[in-house]
Amino acid sequence: RVPSSLLLLAGASALLAQTNVTAPSTTPSPTPPEVTPLALPGSEPFVYRQTGTNELRLHVVKPAGWQASDKNPCLVMFFGGGWASGTPEKSVGWAKWAAKLGMIGVAPDYRTRKRLGGTPEDCISDARAAVRWLQEHAAELGLDPAKIAVMGASAGGHIAAWTVIPKKGPGADDPGSPDPLPVALVLVNPVSDTKDGGYGGTKRFGGSSERALACSVPDQMPATMPPVLIFHGTKDETVPYANSAALMEKLKANGNRCELVTFDGLGHSYYSSKFGEAGAAAKIKTQDETAKFLASLGLVPAPPKPRDPQ
Repeated sequence: RVPSSLLLLAGASALLAQTNVTAPSTTPSPTPPEVTPLALPGSEPFVYRQTGTNELRLHVVKPAGWQASDKNPCLVMFFGGGWASGTPEKSVGWAKWAAKLGMIGVAPDYRTRKRLGGTPEDCISDARAAVRWLQEHAAELGLDPAKIAVMGASAGGHIAAWTVIPKKGPGADDPGSPDPLPVALVLVNPVSDTKDGGYGGTKRFGGSSERALACSVPDQMPATMPPVLIFHGTKDETVPYANSAALMEKLKANGNRCELVTFDGLGHSYYSSKFGEAGAAAKIKTQDETAKFLASLGLVPAPPKPRDPQ
């Protein structure tokens, strides 16, 4: 006869073994690496640049009734991600939105660090190359090279701004600025100041304050700039709201047109789903204000005025 103490010990061991087998792991699953999209639904991909083994594509969305003989205005939208992450999947929605307004909508890729080993300077270089490619291929795309507006969110706003800076860019393979320069900028919670007082600073530029300064938009932009529309949330803990306010003041002090639309209490990526109904309302406002801005420049038809209540 087996002693009861041994039976209890065996039962406890079996229970412990069962517990060890079925206990869920507390180790978080690794985030899968981003994949470069070769094509995106509802758009046409074009390789606009090759750097080493990297083929960089931009994704073009054409308006209804498009013809090659058209000279449509164009909206180029750069995704954000701190120069480190993101793909055109994040910006192609804006390209499709632009096409509904009668524009050629474009969502370019660029050399983010995690996916393609790029630096902030590489990202700037690619943005400028993308707009130049569109101008060089304007006839086949049915767009007017003198009616290009550029938009960007976060770090995408930073490289968007660099497409209207005529001086030599900081990238080793800088292709030069577009010619003519884009006629408008739309910046969504943008990185502008890349020195230590803004987003970036020496820690994102290999400890080099010189590199950070050379990439800083307010420090490198010319006195004369195209019209600029900026959106920013006051509770942005990633890119300081104060940077956009300072950029607006500097632009206006030089006699440029600049508008800053503020979203009180909202943070970075203020129109994302994490902000719920407030974020959804902010996205609608961003679209409406952008459409009005583009219409004021003659790039799209003015939106219809609401009827007076009867």
